[in-house]
Amino acid sequence: MKASAGGHLEQYLSEIGRIPLLSADGERQLARRFREQQDLRAGHRLITANLRFVVKVAYEYRSYGLRMADLIQEGNIGLMRAVRKFDPGKEIRLISYAVWWIRAYIQNYVLRSWSMVKLGTTQAQRKLFFSLAKTRRAIDQLDSGRSHGIAEMADTIAQRLGVKVEEVLEMVQRLDGRDLSLDVPVGEEGSASRVELVAGGGPAQDEALAAVQVQHVMAGQVERALARLDTRERFIIEQRIMAEAPMTLKDVGDHFGFSRERARQLELRARAKLRQDLCGLVEEIDWRAGSRAAGPEA
Repeated sequence: MKASAGGHLEQYLSEIGRIPLLSADGERQLARRFREQQDLRAGHRLITANLRFVVKVAYEYRSYGLRMADLIQEGNIGLMRAVRKFDPGKEIRLISYAVWWIRAYIQNYVLRSWSMVKLGTTQAQRKLFFSLAKTRRAIDQLDSGRSHGIAEMADTIAQRLGVKVEEVLEMVQRLDGRDLSLDVPVGEEGSASRVELVAGGGPAQDEALAAVQVQHVMAGQVERALARLDTRERFIIEQRIMAEAPMTLKDVGDHFGFSRERARQLELRARAKLRQDLCGLVEEIDWRAGSRAAGPEA
């Protein structure tokens, strides 16, 4: 029986409320049949008769903001685990033994769901996570209801729970700074997620589009200007100015079979032609002439 079947939690609670409870003798007999004969019907009866107790325990964890159906379902798994391990030879009722399994499964689920950063990895962390708020309220009530800051009550909390003061302060910081998934739906209809509301660090869409359009126009004009250069001039501009690893003037001269000075003269002539053709765009185009020319010639 699933607590979340069809999402009808109220119907589920009504159904388990009609299941008869077991007497101590009846419970013991069923437990023996399940343990000794592997009677699955007996095991099922033990589980269903105690489902209402799972709901009672699950309600203790409703303040953590998780769906009750999920908490109950986790508790039911703990109950089933307890039934498999229950020893009817011990003079205790099943629920007295099972409550520890039920709490363990619910608490593990709460810890997994609370944060993407792993919590409850130590016994002290688990104790603090589930007892911190209750202990703080108890201290406030003892002091005539006056609300205390965590700094002034950290020592008292640590003593009561048997943990270190540093562990108390760390857990408070973790709980106060709970992380949220960016995929969590927001709004009344849940049609949007948090990630859609996060401001981007880049330029606005209209600015980005304008920049792309300007770049496209500039690239077209530069290409047309290069096409009007002769073969040697274009080679020099492409290899000296536009290349990621520019050639030196000596390399250009060796490539064509003339001197470094002749290569420099051809470059100056090619630059002059480009400036004339590009006119107003010359200031917007980064020729990288200063840094690149100084480096390769050195």
